Amino acid sequence: MSEQSAPAAPADKLTVSVLGTGIMGAAMARNIARAGHTVRAWNRSRDRAEPLTADGVHVTDTPAEAVTGADVVLTMLYDGPAALDVMRQAAAGLRPGAAWLQSTTAGIEAIDGLADFAADHGLVFFDAPVLGTRQPAEAGQLLILAAGPGEHRDAVAPVLDAVGARTVWTGEDGAAGSATRLKLVANSWVLATTNAAGEVLALSRALGVDPQSFFDAIAGGGLDMPYLRLKAGLVLEDRLTPAQFAVDTAAKDARLIVEAGRANGVRLDVAEASAARLARAAEQGHGNEDMAAAYFASFDEGAGPVS
Repeated sequence: MSEQSAPAAPADKLTVSVLGTGIMGAAMARNIARAGHTVRAWNRSRDRAEPLTADGVHVTDTPAEAVTGADVVLTMLYDGPAALDVMRQAAAGLRPGAAWLQSTTAGIEAIDGLADFAADHGLVFFDAPVLGTRQPAEAGQLLILAAGPGEHRDAVAPVLDAVGARTVWTGEDGAAGSATRLKLVANSWVLATTNAAGEVLALSRALGVDPQSFFDAIAGGGLDMPYLRLKAGLVLEDRLTPAQFAVDTAAKDARLIVEAGRANGVRLDVAEASAARLARAAEQGHGNEDMAAAYFASFDEGAGPVS
């Protein structure tokens, strides 16, 4: 695996279709438009996409309308089946030779179907999930994990430049799923850390310990971690909405991680526990809150925040 910065954007501007304008997709569409490209966007709930018109994004009624004339199609949807379903709806408008940046966290098992669709429709397929949440997405500072043919990377470089701080290239063949595999590994760490932060706060509450005393104890040492403090802070300061990365989506990613481990003969006990905690938090009504709300899964339904 090698790491490189995306090439400089060419003078010619692109027409880019963004399918899926949730937390991440909306931010990516805005940044692509602000970079001077023509952006056509679609979202299953159109009202969630409408605010993008203020940034010059053309919001469409159908995926096929969104991809008509697009040089690059970017998908940022819920999961692999959703991405495939939307691309099938878009098929009539797709231009052979267009690049497809598939940025949905789709899971390993979905890659074959997505790559086959790309091949059947003459698309240049890039497996291109991203690392980051709402804030880096809005700042155009995502870390992009990408696999795709080197001879076509210049064609997508302006889009990658607009949405990301850097791109880590993991291979030449998007169909191999090397970027998705790396994304699952990275997310396994993110979810484990987030859930550990919640349990630290829950145990502090149960034992009558001021959480700040824990942070003071580890300050500056090897156990200290900015991400731990960030996620704990969202709970302690009651800033779980708007979500940086929602519980429902995190629960889906956790399931994909567990499934990937199981399919490859690895027991992932922490990931399984993370998936269970996130599912329980969603059942308690925290599905649209930041994934740090997994904290509430430590208590019976109705338990309040750390006091």
